[in-house]
Amino acid sequence: MLRTLLTRRWLTALALALVFAVAAVLLGNWQFSRHEEKVTARDRVEAHYGADPVPLAEVTTDPFAPEDEWTRVTVTGSYVPQDQLFVRNRPHEGTFGYEVLVPLETPGGTLAVNRGWVANAEDASTLPEVPPAPEGQVVVTGWLRPGEADLGRDLPEGQLASINLAGATEQWERPVLGAYLVLESEQYAGEPGREIPRPTPLAAPRTGLGSHFAYSLQWWLTSPVGLVLVLVMARREWREQEGAGTAAPRPARPKKVRIWDEEDE
Repeated sequence: MLRTLLTRRWLTALALALVFAVAAVLLGNWQFSRHEEKVTARDRVEAHYGADPVPLAEVTTDPFAPEDEWTRVTVTGSYVPQDQLFVRNRPHEGTFGYEVLVPLETPGGTLAVNRGWVANAEDASTLPEVPPAPEGQVVVTGWLRPGEADLGRDLPEGQLASINLAGATEQWERPVLGAYLVLESEQYAGEPGREIPRPTPLAAPRTGLGSHFAYSLQWWLTSPVGLVLVLVMARREWREQEGAGTAAPRPARPKKVRIWDEEDE
């Protein structure tokens, strides 16, 4: 059988099957890594999202540790409403709009607060109307998240393509803490019962794991299929060749002798 496999045709088939096997294993590994990322993200949400809020000063934000994402915190400070930024192309329940980022001056530094979502204006060149951030001392509660990557887009002043803290620092002309806060609630420090209008609150984070684990199993189980098929087909060809080479010759049929031929003899 080895001689059959060493022919050019079967070596080519083996090479292709091997390439497929390696690719399938790598794709399976990638899907499994995505599954692990989802598990880690879910565990963080479950550990922090519904926990009692802690003072912001108890959480290190420079640098901000990945395991502290979604930590629920509370802090007292003052908004700078005139410096609010609009973050473009943010989805909410299937609709794209803006998220509103406002600096909050706290004893520990400037904290970027995502106050919520607003729909696009009718005219793409016009920013939507937003309930302004309150003035004076407020007590803010929410969840900490790391800043997002810079998408490298040039936008008008007062807008961001992502919640990039370096971009916010540049527009606000002041350093900001190494995490931003997704607003849960805000109230005046001296009037806790006074209602404060705000943009639409952001939805809770998703904790579903998706189908990455199932996909990884599919790729891993599929990886040897090509090699198995090549070996099975090569073996079948080899057996056919062996059978043709070793088959005994069929005996000659006896010559029929006619009666008149016997009389002639």
